Amino acid sequence: MPDLKTPLLPSPDSIVLNINDQETPTNECSIPINSQLGFDQDPYGFIGSNGFEVPGSTTVDPFRNHTPKLEGVYEWIKLIICVPIALIRLVLFGLCLAIGYVATKTALNGWKDKQNPMPKWRCRVMWITRLCSRGILFSFGYHWIKRKGKPAPREIAPILVSNHVSYIDPIFFFYELFPTIVASESHDSMPFVGTIIRAMQVIYVNRFSHQSRKHAVNEIKRKAASDRFPRLLLFPEGTTTNGRLLISFQHGAFIPGYPIQPVVVRYPYVHFDQSWGHISLGTLMFRMFTQFHNFMEVEYLPVVSPSEYHKENARRFAEKTGRAMARALNVVQTSHSFVDYLILSKAADSGQENPSLFVVEMAKIQQLYHLSSSDALEFLDIFLAMNPDSSGSVKFQDFSSVLRLKPSGLSQKMFEFIDVDKNGKVTFKEFLVGSAHILNQPLFRRACEAAFSESDIDEDDFISMQEFGSSLMPVMGILSDDEVHGLFDLFDGDGDGRISKGDFVNCLRRNPLLIALFSHHFLHKELDHDASNGLLEEMV
Repeated sequence: MPDLKTPLLPSPDSIVLNINDQETPTNECSIPINSQLGFDQDPYGFIGSNGFEVPGSTTVDPFRNHTPKLEGVYEWIKLIICVPIALIRLVLFGLCLAIGYVATKTALNGWKDKQNPMPKWRCRVMWITRLCSRGILFSFGYHWIKRKGKPAPREIAPILVSNHVSYIDPIFFFYELFPTIVASESHDSMPFVGTIIRAMQVIYVNRFSHQSRKHAVNEIKRKAASDRFPRLLLFPEGTTTNGRLLISFQHGAFIPGYPIQPVVVRYPYVHFDQSWGHISLGTLMFRMFTQFHNFMEVEYLPVVSPSEYHKENARRFAEKTGRAMARALNVVQTSHSFVDYLILSKAADSGQENPSLFVVEMAKIQQLYHLSSSDALEFLDIFLAMNPDSSGSVKFQDFSSVLRLKPSGLSQKMFEFIDVDKNGKVTFKEFLVGSAHILNQPLFRRACEAAFSESDIDEDDFISMQEFGSSLMPVMGILSDDEVHGLFDLFDGDGDGRISKGDFVNCLRRNPLLIALFSHHFLHKELDHDASNGLLEEMV
């Protein structure tokens, strides 16, 4: 049996399918054609895979609140004492919120030209809201706030970036600077909050839309370039953490290439972690109301200016700024990202005992495999359907059941391929990286299209149930009607009883591991050189 480095056919008759229309000087991106399928080989070798490694991870959970529950005699005594104080604070909070809301509505009333800076008289009205925001901070127990350093003049640093620990951060900056912020589109519909951030001439962004992100960057450039607009404030982490580390930065603040002033926020505590980790807003607010005092420190760091090289490379500029902030906080910066928080939340909502096990440091994986956020979340949905155990892992039986695979030599090899630790279980990170690895193979798309053509025996641009069963038989053996129906339904995305090319390719994009089911179309061939060239030209 030849190994992966040995040509599967004699050199004169080697057949390759290049992914480019132009000729290439090497055969690195080729589909070899062989007369025998060996399951002791990599089941994905036919598209160029030679295995993968799972990037190492830190065991730290950056989103974990370390005091989610009341514990200890001191905390209960404090709660009893502070309940009457909390009622007074709640009244102050409601009063400040109501006055600020009315003032903001007044400032916005009749203002239609949102593309230009807010007129000065409207900004003066907004001072009422800003003072109310300081009252809100006071009601939450932030009676005094320690500051270090000063904001740089806007003409020197038109953009500020800060770490993001709590919902308290934007309230403080609203009072202190009244900046323009970048926020998710979903914030616009939030009661009270949506009205106030509109007065800040917020730049909305949909993080899952490339067009929206591009528009947001253009707006950042436009507003940073004009002194008539307020300075801009961005939280480049994209979500809140517990403040014990920094997670990877998104690059929107750094693409324009303007000098940036980093700001770091700290919440020192002994008994109560004020971070907005995986804890409900109501619980966090209640805990804040029932503290004697909550500590907050804000430090304005020296301005970071991009070099000429960094102006062309937002990633390096972001790394440079991140290092400055990490040093000031005395923490490390990890490869976790906003998508990790979404993964954590979805795992928690699905009832997982320890959702932290599903955090994978997505920034590193996205950099290695160019995996989109939506693809990662779809892979999570598939993995959660496999019913992970308390360790966050799945066994072969659940893996094959969700992918509608009959237990066989091939399905076992598919499982073993992503079982990097070889312990008979697969973690979400192994499943995610393994799927991304297959999806990222240069020949994957061509293999999907060629597999469809080969399975469409009558060449009517659709795969029938009978054609589908026949196509699977060489690798899966004799399948029952139920087994064929199960896989057929997985591929038949629109449920019309036949598999179109779009259905076929979309299913394999969602479940790239299933491409191994069609490997025999490339390996079970006995062709002479001319005939092979003719078939491959048709596939292309």
